[in-house]
Amino acid sequence: QVQLVESGGGLVQAGGSLRLSCAASGRPFSGYIMGWFRQAPGKEREPVAAINWSGGSTEYTDSLKGRFTISRDITKNTMYLQVDSLEPEDTAVYYCAAKSVRSSWYLVAAYPYWGQGTQVTVSS
Repeated sequence: QVQLVESGGGLVQAGGSLRLSCAASGRPFSGYIMGWFRQAPGKEREPVAAINWSGGSTEYTDSLKGRFTISRDITKNTMYLQVDSLEPEDTAVYYCAAKSVRSSWYLVAAYPYWGQGTQVTVSS
């Protein structure tokens, strides 16, 4: 049973930084794509970034490049999202997700495994 547990969210002032973590367990993740998504109140869940667990290649939503950095530590089975220069518009619940099928990384429906989410609130 795949389990994904996010942590690291919180309340931060605009311009600040956070590092979100996603602890993964339940099976080997070789060949998996791990992603970060976010959902703001009243909005649809949207893709942020993804990483190939084995090779480490990354993808980002164009508008978020430069402020968001995805990484993983295979030895700890943990994925990270470093977020810098936070803006009030970044306020959302951030979710990590995992998939093994070959499909576009940004498709929410392609991910069968999800964490419970961690709240990020950015004050102005």
